[in-house]
Amino acid sequence: MLDIRDRRLLELLQQDAATPVNELADAVGLSASACWRRIKAMEEDGLISRRVVLVDRKKSNVGMTIFVAVKMSRHSIEWLAEFRKAVSDIPEIVEAYRLTGDMDYLLRLVVPSVDVYDAVYKELITRIEFTDITSSISMEELKFTTAIPMKYA
Repeated sequence: MLDIRDRRLLELLQQDAATPVNELADAVGLSASACWRRIKAMEEDGLISRRVVLVDRKKSNVGMTIFVAVKMSRHSIEWLAEFRKAVSDIPEIVEAYRLTGDMDYLLRLVVPSVDVYDAVYKELITRIEFTDITSSISMEELKFTTAIPMKYA
């Protein structure tokens, strides 16, 4: 179980993983060495899985977000393995989820244009058999964060 300092450290690191340990330590009321040990322990435990850089999508010319809902007729381990491979191989697919409900999978893609999405769509349908694919283009991003709420940790 995490204490209040660990939760606060994680909140701060999720805002900026490059924050110097001294600043983090001051913010949570610890010495720099104690703070560093807590961060290392969370890394070793797998709570902190990795540190990444978030790239501005618009400045890197992939400002369009498309959600793709997928329905399939075949539910087999072999199909799922093929689907996982296809999803992993296509860099424009940045998230993929297996769902309950009417649709089986939901994909989130980032692309520069509808033309590029069309090429990705064609690649998917040549590699995998689907019953239905429904695409929705995001008109406005109301909220985007990679930070998870720490109040439950």
